[in-house]
Amino acid sequence: MRHSHARFDALAQWFETLTPDALKKIDQVYASDATFRDPFNRVRGSNSIRLVYQHMFEQLVAPRFVIITKLIQGEEAFMTWQFLFKLRDKAYVIEGGTHFLLNDQGLIAEHRDYWDAAQELYEKIPLLGAVLRGLRRKLSIAGIQS
Repeated sequence: MRHSHARFDALAQWFETLTPDALKKIDQVYASDATFRDPFNRVRGSNSIRLVYQHMFEQLVAPRFVIITKLIQGEEAFMTWQFLFKLRDKAYVIEGGTHFLLNDQGLIAEHRDYWDAAQELYEKIPLLGAVLRGLRRKLSIAGIQS
């Protein structure tokens, strides 16, 4: 079954308006045997995926996603996003992307997040960040920084 842009638009809207209460209906978004992978988690099943999102809401203040672009081909899509949240009264923005694969029912069967945990998160931690930024400078080609 080919999925329309409308289904991915609806999924993007779900992510942008995600709340703890919305997790009660996660089975309308993820297949029961879906896989989810990001730099910190690798889980299978909609109940395990629900726990990942619950943990996010418990640990962070006002987490939310802003979808920037959607590239759609049949039942697959890649979406770029910004993830905004506060932690210890400091605002953060993480940029990344997600590859989605839908099953025949239009539910997410595979969800894989791609983002650089070192650059987007670890480098913002005072002592650890200084070490990682220095390492990145040493490893960059002729000291070229973007």
